[in-house]
Amino acid sequence: MASFRLRNVSVEFPIYQATYRSLKKLVLAFSLQGDRAREDSDRIHVQALTDLTLDMEEGDRVGLIGPNGAGKTTLLKVLAGIYAPTGGQVHSSGKISSLLDVKVGLNPEATGRENIILRGMYMDVHPREMRAHVDEIVAFAGLGPHLDMPVRTYSAGMAIRLAIAVSTCIRPEVLIMDEWLSAVDERFLERAHRRLGDFIGGSNIVVLATHSMTLLREWCNRAILLDQGRVVVNGSVDEAIDAYHALSTAQ
Repeated sequence: MASFRLRNVSVEFPIYQATYRSLKKLVLAFSLQGDRAREDSDRIHVQALTDLTLDMEEGDRVGLIGPNGAGKTTLLKVLAGIYAPTGGQVHSSGKISSLLDVKVGLNPEATGRENIILRGMYMDVHPREMRAHVDEIVAFAGLGPHLDMPVRTYSAGMAIRLAIAVSTCIRPEVLIMDEWLSAVDERFLERAHRRLGDFIGGSNIVVLATHSMTLLREWCNRAILLDQGRVVVNGSVDEAIDAYHALSTAQ
């Protein structure tokens, strides 16, 4: 069974500042302070997530909302295994598919057809299984004769259509998704929206970061409101939306 268990999870990033803007100042700083002192003085730590304890079970469709910089994408990347927490523990079960950047796994020098196989390998899907989905992917993406041309010749919209078609051809047990539907053109949007709705319905657990209250109500059965890396609300969609509006008004 698919599940997530997060216990006191924190994520901290070191940020190096451009304090020394000339070689002369840099050499002087090293001679006066030494390497270690310079490193300590030129580094700050950003707390992206703080002490999160969450459970997600089969059937959960979890929406993550919050202002920019609240920690939504960081939490998605922790759930996807891209970021390791600097504190606390994450336990997960089930095969995870993450749609955080649809262009990840596309090689601009390879053709669209070759990229179907390459992105499938990135998704841990065997090439033989991906070949069985080629016709479906091509029909959905609407690439026509461009399928056998290098992706570097594609427009941005064509590359995104290919990436969405490949990413959603196989349903995972756990789907982790950042909102990127706004990146596609209007003619493709309706088809993508309908396909993603089916994709979400076929996954055991879905975690979606979004700024759209409409998508939140349509696709999610619970919601988490984050602010400054902390959980403000972990409950119903309506409860989280009301708290989000109150937070936005107060800021």
